[in-house]
Amino acid sequence: MADDDSRAGSRYATRPILDWCAQAHAPHDAALARAFATPDDVPAIMVGPSEGRLLALCCQLVGARKVVEVGTLVGYSTIHMARALAPGGHLWSIEFEARHAAIARDNLAAAGLADRVTVLEGAGLDVLPTLEPHGPFDVVFIDADKVNYERYGTWALANLRPGGLVLGDNAFLFGELLDDSDRGRAMRAFHQLVANHCDSVNIPTPDGLVLGIKRGS
Repeated sequence: MADDDSRAGSRYATRPILDWCAQAHAPHDAALARAFATPDDVPAIMVGPSEGRLLALCCQLVGARKVVEVGTLVGYSTIHMARALAPGGHLWSIEFEARHAAIARDNLAAAGLADRVTVLEGAGLDVLPTLEPHGPFDVVFIDADKVNYERYGTWALANLRPGGLVLGDNAFLFGELLDDSDRGRAMRAFHQLVANHCDSVNIPTPDGLVLGIKRGS
């Protein structure tokens, strides 16, 4: 059910409501709390608790065994998804900043997930082709440099199995989705790419999360 205000864009998700729901559905244990509390010199730009839980549930729903993440930061979303892998599954996560990758590896080890996750350092467009021998993949989650989203999405669609998921965070582009800018054009192209090749929706998380199910038999 919606009302005229919510259809017009009003939101009732106040900070206290969001915090209460996150605590009810996505409470932190020690490992998640550690990864969520970034050092002062690392930007706190990871997904929120509810979004992390949503990523995990998406992985569970498709029985994900092979997952690729573009944009590790310090491993918070990685922990959520790695915990949701089917038995014997593996997650490959790509991080451009060497310091962030090192912190992520420590966080993953503290969470007992070092054997399920490989953190790879480098630019996403350079590293992704090296993962192709491991495919096809069940899930590709994109949360990296926005100007390359269309290119990441193209790789995802080429390397996902039919019925696999492509997920793209920051799909509202911090309110700049419709801007006439390189980032705006790239993000709109990503939306359209996923819509053209998947059964898809933009989930209205705080900054939008594109979800596409790759078509095909």
